Amino acid sequence: MNWIQLNSEEQLNQIQEKSNTVPQVIFKHSTRCSTSSMVLNRLERAVVPDNMDYYYLDLLNHRNISNKIAEIFHVFHESPQILLIKNGECIYDESHMAINTDDLISFAAQN
Repeated sequence: MNWIQLNSEEQLNQIQEKSNTVPQVIFKHSTRCSTSSMVLNRLERAVVPDNMDYYYLDLLNHRNISNKIAEIFHVFHESPQILLIKNGECIYDESHMAINTDDLISFAAQN
């Protein structure tokens, strides 16, 4: 998986805009959480479509961005958490061990 580092709130506007043509995925990761590390490992080993952009947010260094994500996309903050943004809106979010690429791909195809 080719991660794009999410390290500024300005990128969230770009993610919303790009989501009108290409689905955008945000993975919120806590580097101190073993569950988050397990999920990250699963994601990195998964076969994922090339037609999505994948953003990685280090929560410990960028909690302000996580708060802005919750505000913009109307989701509760969780960690780890994955969001699928399409047409400017979060159409799918999941957390902890419920995160899996099959669901992500399915939601991207449906909406």
